[in-house]
Amino acid sequence: MFRYTIAVVLSGFLALTAATSHAQGVEPPAEAANPPPSAQTLDDILARQAGLSDKRQPRDTGSADDAIAGIGAVLGTRGTVSDAEIWEDLRFGTAEVNVSAGGPPARVLIQDGGMWWLDFRKGPLATYGGWLLLGTIGLLIVFYLLRGRIRVSGGLSGVKIGRFAAIERFGHWVLAGSFLLLAFTGLISLFGRVGLIPVLGKDTYAVLAVGSKWVHNNVSWAFMIALVMIFVMWVVHNLPTRHDLVWFAKGGGIIGSGHPPAKKFNAGQKIIFWSVIVFGASISASGLSLLFPFELPMFAKTFSIMNDMGIPALVGMDAFPTRLAPHEEMQFAQLWHSIAGFVLMAIVIAHIYIGTLGMEGAYDAMGTGEVDLNWAKEHHSLWVEEVQDKATSDGQRQTTPAE
Repeated sequence: MFRYTIAVVLSGFLALTAATSHAQGVEPPAEAANPPPSAQTLDDILARQAGLSDKRQPRDTGSADDAIAGIGAVLGTRGTVSDAEIWEDLRFGTAEVNVSAGGPPARVLIQDGGMWWLDFRKGPLATYGGWLLLGTIGLLIVFYLLRGRIRVSGGLSGVKIGRFAAIERFGHWVLAGSFLLLAFTGLISLFGRVGLIPVLGKDTYAVLAVGSKWVHNNVSWAFMIALVMIFVMWVVHNLPTRHDLVWFAKGGGIIGSGHPPAKKFNAGQKIIFWSVIVFGASISASGLSLLFPFELPMFAKTFSIMNDMGIPALVGMDAFPTRLAPHEEMQFAQLWHSIAGFVLMAIVIAHIYIGTLGMEGAYDAMGTGEVDLNWAKEHHSLWVEEVQDKATSDGQRQTTPAE
């Protein structure tokens, strides 16, 4: 630690002396204005941060000494040898830094890996994520114009059959409502600087951003609880069956005439269910890592397992990094949180379309819990048979005298 203190004091002394010499009309030697080839320039630093070639040799320790050679000529005796390894150690996280609080994250004084994260967040993440949502909406509009609303072929009967109990509808709406809030507040955080500050101004957006962050952090708990609820209630009904193959073969009723038979959930709904569970669990895990910074690292271990499985080589990539600084763990968590969120948003948009505008009678299932009997027979005929058989069996047991 003592040598770091000496380095800082020496830097300040050098700067003060150079300024004094300039004020007195003393010009530094000509070679000081033209640093030797081994010195780092601003272009070198920016190129390295952008992931381009690094012209330095690994662990370059001589460039700093060469860069201050001219200043040394002005000062005469420098008093001590400048140690460029100090700055290399700080950059690569190998310096012996002692802090009074904060643990390992506070000992990282330089973390230049943040540049690629910032560029990816502003570039591909925002661009492709935005196009994914707009493209999904556009495809649904085209599908509606070509196919129209899916009607009940025999018309509504006016007879209702119970489909979802109150607790099922409660879990669904808590999950849906919390996810919509999380989606909106997440999009505000990602696109706010580009899309909202020019319209609202910095002061108004600052209030909106702080409020969005508070909502996002707290509503996340409702989302995670509801996710567990629907998994427990519906996982049995969403296990694959042979009827799903028939459903896929007929394209859910688009190919051929009539809808394929299905139980409580058809194959399309099962895809929605498992997508919500898988992506929702992944979003929750990365979200917990972000809610508790540096406490729940996920990616170094995950990358190690993927390397052992040979996944990077299968897709023609180099091995994933397994030594990550605490801040890099947070950067990966934030990016994966956003990527999974975009995918789930696109899926939910399609789900909302089918449950409202796209299909006649579908909303009643979660609106009132009861659906029209003709709708149920057309879309979930096997489930209707199970419900009616159970009702008949229960009625017979009630009318049979006790022995």
